[in-house]
Amino acid sequence: MNASLPDVPEVRVVGLPLLTSGFDLVERLDLAMHLKVHGPLEPIAGEHLASLAEQISLRGRGGAGFPFAKKLRAVAESAIRRGVRPVVVVNGSEDEPACRKDTVLINRAPHLILDGALLAAEALGARTLVIGVTRDSTEASMQSALAERGLGNRRGSSLRARVQRNPVRMVTGESSALVRSADGGPPLPPGRKVRTSDSGVGGAPTLLSNAETFAQLAVAARIGPDRYRRTGLRDEPGTVLLTLSGAVARPMVLEVPTGVPLRYVLQLAGAPPLPQGVLTGGYHGKWLDAVTAHDAVVSRAALEACGGALGAGAVLPIGPGTCPLGEALHVANWLAAESAGQCGPCYLGLPAAARGLADVLDGGGPTALEALREVTRAVKRRGACKHPDGSAAFIESSIAAFTDDLAAHVLGDGCGRPVEGVLPLQDDSPGGEASSGRRLAVDWTLCQGHGLCADIVPELIQLGPDGFPSVAEASVPRYSEARAQRAVRRCPALALRLEEAPGAAPPPPTALPMLPRGRSRRALGSGRQ
Repeated sequence: MNASLPDVPEVRVVGLPLLTSGFDLVERLDLAMHLKVHGPLEPIAGEHLASLAEQISLRGRGGAGFPFAKKLRAVAESAIRRGVRPVVVVNGSEDEPACRKDTVLINRAPHLILDGALLAAEALGARTLVIGVTRDSTEASMQSALAERGLGNRRGSSLRARVQRNPVRMVTGESSALVRSADGGPPLPPGRKVRTSDSGVGGAPTLLSNAETFAQLAVAARIGPDRYRRTGLRDEPGTVLLTLSGAVARPMVLEVPTGVPLRYVLQLAGAPPLPQGVLTGGYHGKWLDAVTAHDAVVSRAALEACGGALGAGAVLPIGPGTCPLGEALHVANWLAAESAGQCGPCYLGLPAAARGLADVLDGGGPTALEALREVTRAVKRRGACKHPDGSAAFIESSIAAFTDDLAAHVLGDGCGRPVEGVLPLQDDSPGGEASSGRRLAVDWTLCQGHGLCADIVPELIQLGPDGFPSVAEASVPRYSEARAQRAVRRCPALALRLEEAPGAAPPPPTALPMLPRGRSRRALGSGRQ
C-alpha cells in the first residue's frame, strides 16, 4: 500500500513568510483578510512588470523553470504583431501525487495568485483569464475567490474569468493539454509543438504559468525588487515552496529561502538521519544519494549542479529499510499508467520500461539491464509531450543512484529488503483505476500464430521468438477496448477472447484513458518487446 497526501497538508515556514503570510491567522485568506495581510496592489505597466520579473530572476515554478520576463515579453510582442488581445492562464493543475504546494496556495491564499494573474492581464491588455484546476477543493476555493472579487465569465465584462476543471492526471498539467481543454477539447497534449506565446487559448497569444509563479510576482510587486532580493541567494532570490513526503514523520508544504541546506529541510519533516536517497523534483525528477543530499542546498542551480532537480518542488527521502529500486518500480508503473495513450513512445515505451525494470529486479541479469537502458533511450525526445522524457529520466536516475542495490539484483538474489510503498501514489488498487475490468485471453488450442493481434494492439500483445503471442492474458485499459474488440473480431483462428477479469469491477468513467499497471516479468532481451 502506497502512502498518500491530503489536499492541504501541514504548512511550515523557515524564516519570514512571503507566500504563506497570514497562514497562522486563518485557514483561508478571503479577500478582506488578504488585503489586511498583504495590503492593496496597484497596476504595473507592461515593461515595468517584465523588468520587475527580471530583477528578481523569476522563473516558472511548475518544473520547467522558464524565465517569466521572457515569456511576458514574447506574449506582448505576439499580441501587438497580430493585433489581438492575449489570454492569461494560471496552471493550478497539480496532478503529481507527491506535489501539493500549488494546491495549498489555491486553497489557502487564492487571492495572492489572482493578484499576480490580474497584474499580468492588466499589463498585457488581456480580457480573458483562465485558471486550470483538477481537484474539488481547488475548484471551490478559486470559484469563491472570483466571486469575492466580482469576477465571472459574463459577456461584456471588461475581464472574463473562469475556472477550467480537468481530471486529476499527470498529462493534464502539461501546458498544451490545459490550453486544449480550455478551448473545449480533451485535456490531452495535441502532439504538435506550438508555443502558447504565439497561439494558445482560442488561437490567441497566451501567457501560461504556474500558480506559485503568479503568487511570487504579486509578492515582489508589493514589496519591491530590492526587499525581495534580501531573502535567499543572490542569483536566485526569494523563497520556494517545497512538498516534503516519502519517508518522513510529518508530510508538509514548506516555504524556505533559497540556499537553505537540504538536510535541514529533511530534518524538519522528520526524515531518517541517513536516508538511502532523496528524490528531488518529483516523479520527473532525479535521485540524490545520501552523501550528495547531505551537502546539497535548495536552489535550482545548486540541485542541478549536484545531479538533482528542483522541478515542481517535491522532495522525497526514502529510509534504509526499503528496496529503493522496488519503490522506483511502483512509480514507473504509475507513470506508465498515466500515459494519454496517443503516441508510441508513451503508451508502448513506458510500459516496456516498467516491465524492463521489473525484469531487472527479478534477476534478469545484465541482458535485462541493457535492454532496459535501450528502451529508456528510445523513449526520449519522441513523445507528444514531455511525459515520456521525464518518466525515462526518472528510471535512468533510479538505476544510476542505487548502484549497490542494482548490482545485488542484477548479479545476485536481490537486496533482501521489502518494498514499503513510501512514495505516494494516487491509486493503489491492483488493476489501477485505468482498468476496463476486461482482459484479452488466448486459446492456445486454436492459436495458429497469425500475429494480427500484435499488429492491432501492440501495447497489449507482443509476439515471442516463435511468432506466437508472448502472453496468455492481458489486462485491457479503457483506451484500448475498441482496438481489443477489433483484434478479437479479426483473429482468423478465433483464438482470441475478450472477457471479464476475475473479481474486477469496471471503474467509474473518466475523461482520460490510462494504461494498466506494469505487468509481470517479461524478458526484454528475448525479442518480446
